[in-house]
Amino acid sequence: MERILFYIIALSMIIFAIAAVSSRRMLRSVIYLLFVLVGIAGIFFLIDYNFLAAIQLTVYAGGIIILIIFSVLLVHHIELKLEMAKPFRQFLTAIVCLIGIGIILTTIYSHQFEVVENNISTTTAQIGSKLLSYDSGGFILPFEVISVVLLAAMIGGIVIAKGKKLNEKNDN
Repeated sequence: MERILFYIIALSMIIFAIAAVSSRRMLRSVIYLLFVLVGIAGIFFLIDYNFLAAIQLTVYAGGIIILIIFSVLLVHHIELKLEMAKPFRQFLTAIVCLIGIGIILTTIYSHQFEVVENNISTTTAQIGSKLLSYDSGGFILPFEVISVVLLAAMIGGIVIAKGKKLNEKNDN
């Protein structure tokens, strides 16, 4: 039963991921991305990683998607139609994606993965202290770098969208 549920979730994630990158409307792409992120949380629930599933739902499916939607709404381009790439670029992108899939599958099938029994129980408090630790092996620096990169991406998107809108007003 779990295997069937896994394949259903994986197939829906693939369909929504393709829809997210192929949709010409920005808001629809963001909503499709939301469904992909919820599917990832579903996979985490399936393998009994409830904490990671909750983090996936709150941080990514909740926070990041809402941030993107507010960015789209802020620049008043709710139904902005994105331009389609030229056929040559689409073909080149498809080739690069197929090469990437080939590399990933080759890497996966060339390594022997073994299931290791782990009797060490990790609590949520231990995960939190490790995430915010300044010591070696702590993750505070990557955590802060990611937050700055996300902020820069949002500001960059707003500046690009506003700049295009200002140029359209100046042309009239």
